[in-house]
Amino acid sequence: MLPDFFHSPLFVWAVLPLLIFCARVADVTIGTIRIIFITRGMKVLATFLGFFEVLIWLLAISQIIRHLDHYFYFVAYAGGFAMGNYVGITIEDKIAMGKLVLRMITGQETKELIVHLKGKGYGMTVVDGHGAKAPVKLIYIIIDRRHLEEVTEIIKKFNPKAFYSVEDVRMAKEGVFPMTGAKRRSLI
Repeated sequence: MLPDFFHSPLFVWAVLPLLIFCARVADVTIGTIRIIFITRGMKVLATFLGFFEVLIWLLAISQIIRHLDHYFYFVAYAGGFAMGNYVGITIEDKIAMGKLVLRMITGQETKELIVHLKGKGYGMTVVDGHGAKAPVKLIYIIIDRRHLEEVTEIIKKFNPKAFYSVEDVRMAKEGVFPMTGAKRRSLI
């Protein structure tokens, strides 16, 4: 009875394309996260994910090769690839791993901004500089990715016209960072 199901129109036209789509979503999602882990220097975890990524990919592509005459399997495969990218990036945004450097340049007063950021536990380096038209302050802050929105909102509140840029940091050591979670609870 089971082998007949694998040849039924329901399986051929609905179940197998759905399985191909889901397999592609899974392997591309894992691949997206694996690449992010590689850029963060997490070699062991990236290797582990790579094994499952390729295993799932092989399962999906083997069905495509077996059924080259079913063009809708190609559509399921391509759709799964596209959706896998979206899901992988969304998951990575939610995880928000790693550190960022935020560089801010402004010609406006920065005392209140600096006091507020320090009050929130952020360390920073402030440098006097010369802009194209006037003196400027350069503020460098290393933050956890999950704090980016909070820090940019503070900057917008105190200095809405400030220029800032944000980049990934592969490694940061010995800085001043806000206390979170267990660290904060242990002091209470």
